[in-house]
Amino acid sequence: MGERFVVVPVDGQVGVAGVGEQSDAVVSDPAPDPGGSSSSSGGGGDGGSTVEEKEAGEGSVFEPQDLSVVVPILEYNREPNKYGDGVPKENSPFINNTENDKGNSYDGTNMALFEEEMDSNPMVSSLLNKLANYTNLTQGAQEHEEAEEDEGPKKKAVKSPQMGTFMGVYLPCLQNILGVILFLRLTWIVGTAGILESLAIVCLCCSCTMLTAISMSAIATNGVVPAGGSYYMISRSLGPEFGGAVGLCFYLGTTFAGSMYILGTIEILLTYIVPKAAIFVADKKEDEADALLNNMRVYGTCCLALMAVVVFVGVKYVNKLALVFLACVILSILSIYAGVIKTIFEPPDFPVCMLGNRTLQNQNFDSCLKTEIIDNLTVTTKLWKLFCHGQDFNATCDEYFTKNNVTSVQGIPGMASGVISENMWSVYGPLSMLVEDQKLPSTGGSDPAKDIYLPYVVNDITTFFTLLVGIYFPSVTGIMAGSNRSGDLRDAQKSIPIGTILAIATTSFIYVTCVVLFGACIEGVLLRDKFGDSVKGNLVIGTLSWPSPWVIVIGSFFSCCGAGLQSLTGAPRLLQAIARDGIVPFLQVFGHGKANGEPTWALLLTAGICEIGILIASLDAVAPILSMFFLMCYLFVNLACAVQTLLRTPNWRPRFKYYHWALSFLGMSLCLALMFISSWYYAIVAMVIAGCIYKYIEYRGAEKEWGDGIRGLSLNAARYALIRLEEAPPHTKNWRPQLLVLLDLDSDQVVKHPRLLSLTTQLKAGKGLTIVGNVIEGTFLTKDAEAKRAEQNIKSSMSAEKTKGFCHVVVSSNIRDGFSHLIQSAGLGGMKHNTVLMAWPGTWRQSNDPQSWKNFIEMVRETTAAHQALLVAKNVDSFPTNLDRLGEGTIDVWWVVHDGGLLMLLPFLLRQHKVWRKCKMRIFTVAQMDDNSIQMKKDLQMFLYHLRLDAEVEVVEMHDNDISAFTYEKTLVMEQRSQMLKQMQLSRTEREREAQLIHDRNTASHAAINDKAESGPERVHMTWTKDKLFTERNRNRECNANVAVRDLFNMKPNQSNVRRMHTAVKLNEVVVNKSQGAHLVLLNMPGPPKNRGGDENYMEFLEVLLEGLNRVLLVRGGGREVITIYS
Repeated sequence: MGERFVVVPVDGQVGVAGVGEQSDAVVSDPAPDPGGSSSSSGGGGDGGSTVEEKEAGEGSVFEPQDLSVVVPILEYNREPNKYGDGVPKENSPFINNTENDKGNSYDGTNMALFEEEMDSNPMVSSLLNKLANYTNLTQGAQEHEEAEEDEGPKKKAVKSPQMGTFMGVYLPCLQNILGVILFLRLTWIVGTAGILESLAIVCLCCSCTMLTAISMSAIATNGVVPAGGSYYMISRSLGPEFGGAVGLCFYLGTTFAGSMYILGTIEILLTYIVPKAAIFVADKKEDEADALLNNMRVYGTCCLALMAVVVFVGVKYVNKLALVFLACVILSILSIYAGVIKTIFEPPDFPVCMLGNRTLQNQNFDSCLKTEIIDNLTVTTKLWKLFCHGQDFNATCDEYFTKNNVTSVQGIPGMASGVISENMWSVYGPLSMLVEDQKLPSTGGSDPAKDIYLPYVVNDITTFFTLLVGIYFPSVTGIMAGSNRSGDLRDAQKSIPIGTILAIATTSFIYVTCVVLFGACIEGVLLRDKFGDSVKGNLVIGTLSWPSPWVIVIGSFFSCCGAGLQSLTGAPRLLQAIARDGIVPFLQVFGHGKANGEPTWALLLTAGICEIGILIASLDAVAPILSMFFLMCYLFVNLACAVQTLLRTPNWRPRFKYYHWALSFLGMSLCLALMFISSWYYAIVAMVIAGCIYKYIEYRGAEKEWGDGIRGLSLNAARYALIRLEEAPPHTKNWRPQLLVLLDLDSDQVVKHPRLLSLTTQLKAGKGLTIVGNVIEGTFLTKDAEAKRAEQNIKSSMSAEKTKGFCHVVVSSNIRDGFSHLIQSAGLGGMKHNTVLMAWPGTWRQSNDPQSWKNFIEMVRETTAAHQALLVAKNVDSFPTNLDRLGEGTIDVWWVVHDGGLLMLLPFLLRQHKVWRKCKMRIFTVAQMDDNSIQMKKDLQMFLYHLRLDAEVEVVEMHDNDISAFTYEKTLVMEQRSQMLKQMQLSRTEREREAQLIHDRNTASHAAINDKAESGPERVHMTWTKDKLFTERNRNRECNANVAVRDLFNMKPNQSNVRRMHTAVKLNEVVVNKSQGAHLVLLNMPGPPKNRGGDENYMEFLEVLLEGLNRVLLVRGGGREVITIYS
């Protein structure tokens, strides 16, 4: 059954409305009659106008201006939809047939009720259609990732991503995790730390990455993660400040990883492949380390330049070669396992030459013998020449060489040898410590001064557990490789967790088994030989491999090359993503690139930073640096997951369910511990760098709003604090003015008195609460845009005056009620204002509307009733700006009555600011006839001493009680003026009443004529002619005016007003005499009279009191003590 509305016009006549009548009514879904003729739906002219156009033409829908217009009634009928297809015809009145709206995709008249909101709230069908392709997301994606402005009108067709878990996540993670440390340093770590401590290092680092992967999987499956990977996840979860800081740390880590891989490449090249290619050759053994570093710097720089050119020219080839490099890694690892199995049956022959228990470098001699027999003659060997000053038997030789025998031990004894028990424990030592086998006999001591010149294998660095952790950790990084490719995955939310966790599990198994197998197969002295000097310069791990050591050498070489290229490819893109986000302004230049989007400038910066790592030249020194940056990145991934989980954000709905906030906190703690374990000073440097970037982004104002968890955390913390604050009012010691600043705006919604905001800044110095309020007269529906403009202008003024606080613009039917609502309801919970700051209405006398000063007095009464303090600044435009620096001068406090001590506190707060810092504080109090002024001064000085306030004290005596003629006359003039204003107001009211009377009588006259009633004597009596009316009115007005003038000249002033005027005059004389040159005068503000009839006189009293003073701050306490002598 179809449902439709039919409009039935009601005009008091029976029958069907004609065509002309229907054109004025709204018709929905008109159905053609059986005869083929259809009633007109208003396809042309005004008949096709929409509901909105009708309302615009008629003014108010609630008050029709022409009562003769027929009002249609909607009747609800159930009839079959005669169109059948449900598609509206083009002339349907429910659809605006303008050219602009032809793109609206809503079906039929069923959704016509929502048509006005279709632009902002699209139909579900159209939304789902766009959601089908992640690259064309509406709303949510636009909120997060705005389209680039330079993108053409036609996008290229986006290919559907086809990569699965294995190719898209698992293999890239394997390639990034397995690398240089495994091939070049793991055997040395096992030999130095022993199997047990090596397993502890591996388990510690792998646990850290596994916990991080769990947290990362939760974040990655909580919605679509565009290309950007880890940076995107952190920044969108923790906000732009953390995102920028950690993103740059991750970028630096990736860049230094490139340095490490290049150094690994050069180390393999110069040490194991072509040692003769070295440019710097050491003449002496002690210079070998420096020569190696210099060679690394030269070749590393050349290699970096070559790789940068490759990345710049053909980045697509780098990605295509990734599988080749991965194949090299896998083949190398398989050759290791094959070599281990082979050692069980047939260990390879790699003898290590030992002198006593010391390991010798056997690159410069062939036989591990002191003497050998050649042609039945005993001759000395090359080894003899290294320790003696000649080839003769009677030559002077090294003492240790003479006393100890030379033996040869098998470097790879095999799994069945039981060497595993000897390699269980650690052997740490200082720089240049000899690599010794403690189970061999040794005679004589060592002489370090001579040993450095002899061919012994020694430690090239000081070794300890924490150093090895820092060197090893880069071998477990690379877990983000899968999430970085999220845009290429067929189902990222399924592939990322499975692929990443499987890759970590696989590599952890490889590392654990390698640690055990290395310790079980290789002799301890060979394990501690970092560069393989004792096995003729072979790669130690290569000696174990099968079928040849060259498999590992070549495989690790290409593996390091590929990893370096990948780092130089990924790091610039990461920097480009950060730059394009716009959160770090000085990086914006790196967001640009070539026409195809390749980040040229970012690549140059990356190469420059990478060169720093290469100039360090030592793999062992660079590894802890990148460990810091990666650990910091992982720390914040865990923090992001923990924060989101604990906050229970509505949008936090990960598909990966195997996470918990406790695991994330454990991972975060582990990352932090590993940072300080690896290198506490590098950890501090990394944190300082991240902190500086964070504060910089915060200082520049991160305008991005990504719905991050830190905002949610701040909201929760604020809610908790507000609830705690509301439990009890603040103690006097914690009291500070929490300001509600009431601003006036002009007709253009510009702030009239910006110096009021300057005073707020000087008084608050960024501490406590500041709410800046304004009221716009009208209704919210009509003044919404005006209110927003006013709010923007106020915020701009607050920013210019450096006022930290909140803006609150209220639209109210009248100004009086609006300010009343602000005073009552501004703030939230315990964070409510306790003080109102406003400007003195300086033009109240000139204003024709008495409502301005009446509003002011009512606000004074309301702040008193609300127990809030009140500050009124007179001549506020003459107050200093925040850039002014007042010289030597005074802030004078006139303490007439005590209403909480706010008068004492305000000068102290002002003097904390640079503007008022040089001003001295003076306190004046007034002594009456019966007061002992000397004692009063002593008591006041003691009171200030206990308050810890430095101020000069002066007691002013006011003994003259005689009311002067001037005071009497001023009071009389004030009352006469007030009376005249009342008369003028009364006459205005009378005029309005008379106009209403004429209108009423004319209406009655028309009604009588229409009713054709007979005119009787009473009718004549009630009819007024225009002449009669004006004559009578003028006569009454003249009479009233004469009486009023006589009353004005005959009136006598009220004695109460005379006394008040006397106080104002005398106090003003004293204040002007003492404080006319002060930078600021603070004065008790008298309260308004209880009788509202004297409100205008109250304003006069205040004017007299403040006359002749430049900057004045009237202070009215809130009814509670705000300053205390107690600690």
